[in-house]
Amino acid sequence: MSTGLTGADWIWKDGEFVPWADAKTHILSLAVQFGSSVFEGIRCYDTPSGPAIFRLGPHMRRLLDSCKIYRMAPERSLEELTEACREVVRKNELKDCYIRPMVIRGYGSAGLDPSASPVETYICAWPWGTYLGEGALERGVDVCVSSWMRAHPNTFPVQSKAAGHYNAAQLMKMEAMANGYVEAIAVGPNGLISEGSGQNVFLVRDGALLTPFLDGTNLTGITRDSVINIARDLGIEVREGLVAREALYTADELFFTGTASEVTPIRSVDKIVVGEGRAGPVTLSIQKRFLETVRGEAPDEWGWLDPVF
Repeated sequence: MSTGLTGADWIWKDGEFVPWADAKTHILSLAVQFGSSVFEGIRCYDTPSGPAIFRLGPHMRRLLDSCKIYRMAPERSLEELTEACREVVRKNELKDCYIRPMVIRGYGSAGLDPSASPVETYICAWPWGTYLGEGALERGVDVCVSSWMRAHPNTFPVQSKAAGHYNAAQLMKMEAMANGYVEAIAVGPNGLISEGSGQNVFLVRDGALLTPFLDGTNLTGITRDSVINIARDLGIEVREGLVAREALYTADELFFTGTASEVTPIRSVDKIVVGEGRAGPVTLSIQKRFLETVRGEAPDEWGWLDPVF
């Protein structure tokens, strides 16, 4: 019987599999004390040809980039960690699932000098459905602009996907839910739109696609990059630029992108209806192409799917 999160038994730790319940770290690890941990979120899809991981290579490259930024490189190579992601899916006999590689600073140091703390690597996987709730992909979600903002560039290295950065994201998410919304959109220190609590954001206006450029307050999303490729392939104009808050209210369509969120329509912002209050034609065309590709229902023209077997 599975003992892990909704159906997984094993976690990969530094080259070995340990039972889900035994994957532990000390309370005084730097991951717990100071949030010294970087991670990735990756989806594996159950395709007609078997389970396949979406853009595994870029995700693992970004993980190692995050490690390098925080001076906490793991002992194992990109190739070893990439294969370990496949192994954890196989070991748990999963098909459609979410993969969470994590590199953390363990127990050893008590202060900010981390040199006495070992670097530990874990890879977990478990089944996980639609991130923003049942029906979100079809009907869209209601969101707000958060009162919490993203950090100024050169305060936190935003291009590192580090656990500690997500304390601000949790504040955004909790505030939104407390006020009756599903999700939040944050502004940067300049008052312009940055991203969601854990997603990139896209606007549609007069048939063209607009997304905030990467200004040091938002993550270089891998699904973001995928959607830009899909949109251009569909003949949709794509622009990256400055996005004012009011542009959210006057957009014809809005949607989130992210590994967990996939392509999720936004139907209202701050109780102002977006377009006709449902997923629009541009959003749906991009979402359809994206889901068909990752689910193996359409040709994988970009080589995004990495077979598990």
